[in-house]
Amino acid sequence: MVDIAEDGRTWLLSGPGSGYALHLTGADELLHLHWGPPIALADAEELAKRPPPGPWPFESPLDGREEYPVEGGPRFVRPALSVRTGRRRGTEWRFVSYDVDGEDGTLRLRFDDDGVGVTLHYRMRGDVVERWVTVANGGPEPVELLRADAATWTLPDREGWRLSQLHGRWAAESRLITAPLTYGEKVIGSRRGHTGHQHLPWAALDTDATEERGEVYGCALGWSGSWRISVAQLPDARVQITGGAGHDDSGLLLLAPGESYTTPVFAGLWSDGGFGGASRAWHAYQRAHVIPDAERDRPVLFNSWEATYFDITEEQQAALARRAAEIGVELFVVDDGWFGARTSDRAGLGDWTPSPDRFPRGLKPLADHVHALGMRFGIWVEPEMVNPDSELYRARPDWVQHHPGRTRTELRNQLVLNLAREDVREYLWEHLDTLLSSAPIDYVKWDFNRCFTDAGWPGEPYPQRLWVDHVRALYALLDRLRAAHPRVAFESCSGGGGRIDLGMLGRTDQVWTSDNTDPLDRLAIQHGFTQLHPARVMAAWVTDSPNTQLNGRASSLRFRFVSAMAGVLGVGGDLTRWSPRERTEARRWVELYKEIRPLVQHGELYRLRPPTGGLSAVQYLRGEQTVVLAWLQAQHYGEPVPTVRLRGLDPSASYECRETGEVHRGAVLLHHGLRTGLKGDLDATVLRLRRI
Repeated sequence: MVDIAEDGRTWLLSGPGSGYALHLTGADELLHLHWGPPIALADAEELAKRPPPGPWPFESPLDGREEYPVEGGPRFVRPALSVRTGRRRGTEWRFVSYDVDGEDGTLRLRFDDDGVGVTLHYRMRGDVVERWVTVANGGPEPVELLRADAATWTLPDREGWRLSQLHGRWAAESRLITAPLTYGEKVIGSRRGHTGHQHLPWAALDTDATEERGEVYGCALGWSGSWRISVAQLPDARVQITGGAGHDDSGLLLLAPGESYTTPVFAGLWSDGGFGGASRAWHAYQRAHVIPDAERDRPVLFNSWEATYFDITEEQQAALARRAAEIGVELFVVDDGWFGARTSDRAGLGDWTPSPDRFPRGLKPLADHVHALGMRFGIWVEPEMVNPDSELYRARPDWVQHHPGRTRTELRNQLVLNLAREDVREYLWEHLDTLLSSAPIDYVKWDFNRCFTDAGWPGEPYPQRLWVDHVRALYALLDRLRAAHPRVAFESCSGGGGRIDLGMLGRTDQVWTSDNTDPLDRLAIQHGFTQLHPARVMAAWVTDSPNTQLNGRASSLRFRFVSAMAGVLGVGGDLTRWSPRERTEARRWVELYKEIRPLVQHGELYRLRPPTGGLSAVQYLRGEQTVVLAWLQAQHYGEPVPTVRLRGLDPSASYECRETGEVHRGAVLLHHGLRTGLKGDLDATVLRLRRI
């Protein structure tokens, strides 16, 4: 809902539990008024009348108060918008008009600077504020966008701000870290051409919040290319967060007369329910407004990668499929190695036809076999990449990103195709559309295993646009494929968690969280991931023990399954080597997961205890049912294992635990906790409770 003052210069957006207000002064200065608990329009109008702080002779009265700082004039903060033409640089805009879309409640504020139009968009989705910007060139000469951020978020005056972020690297993504915010700027982002393993595009600030109490301000960017979020504590202690596409200010696009650029969405959320309340609000927002077909359960899958790597044949995959069906798997995915001359990572990328040696009859016979076993069928692709040793590269070496006269960089023996080129986009569309039409394929794991390094575009007068247009082309290709093949689900992967963001989640059904399948490491990765994203998209596998991918750690099948059951359950071990006893146990775990899946994938998530070394636990609540997943890393000195205090229950109701048959009062579970029965090292359990 949007309330507007009588003079048309103060706007208040209201959600179920929060409000956001801004005001336009008589000098066309757009000021931020409020972001936090609900307020009335009269409250916003009172805030608009407050005089600015100061004066301080060496500071700007706009800094820290302006809703969307532009470059130029009496401003010293990082500008969200930097524009250059042949005659001038910077922006001196004037307000033109506003309107509110009657269908979705989007508020649009329009400004103009000598033909350069700037429109600020605001939309309330629950308590999440979506913001984005459109810059349009209505003048006679080209306009260079050096920087066009999606939004600047202004926080209220508080003392002792803390910044939380999700950092990492390959096989160690999404790890949560919180530290005091100090004066100056903290910048996170990616200059790699994709979201990156190093940071998720999310930041949260608080002063004294816990998991379940206190104010938390969070922001998340929906962009799958290079990006930047800057958190600045200004000299007067005010805090602003600015973010958008692109990592530096070297230029996004050159807008010809009549052209425009629309930024990605930079979403913001205020919650007074602590980090847990904030994450549950983020999860609900994504399930309702971002993730396609979010109401559908994601199936239990088997992926062949760790079982076979590149050494695959049709007969071998069929044997794995039979074993997967026996334990209750619902989706069988053939990973890398099914196409072209792909017997290692040195060849074949770009040649998206089945290998005549390994699949002489194409993929259809295997897909039919998998379907006959009662499972869906999926494949792995990496369409944005090409090996130099491929038919595609030999035919079109000019299609890769490169700088003439410079050494060409190969990472993982591959190069990046320039999707900004129309001919490249059409090639990929034709081959992927043909592939998905050639066999009953239900699922595509879409990978991206190489960062941009030589992002050149020979012959293009403004090659910087490659960074933006590659991502736009990726989105358009995924949208086109989904429209043409609506029964096909897509998973986003980038060497694990290297391309996870709201932009990619708007086009894929789930994401590969990390290449690290060690069940203990995964607890911390999943803890961080769920600060922003729901378990409904968090793919997790049970693989072999000792762990072959990374560390050789041995763990029980119980521990591996309970770890993976915290998200979208998958299996990635070599089932042909599992004993009959292991397969029987695995089937029981898969059956249990299917029972609790509605709670895990669609329920409210409570992080009961973080994975800091001892006991950790998460809880999922939906309707009358709740389930607790708990893990004990190690028990020291024979000390008793703590109970886990549950959340979200009715204190006056009774709950029966199906595992023990015990009946507990809600108040007891909330305040005194539930015993898990765990002991020793690397133990885990699933506890199901129902209100009676």
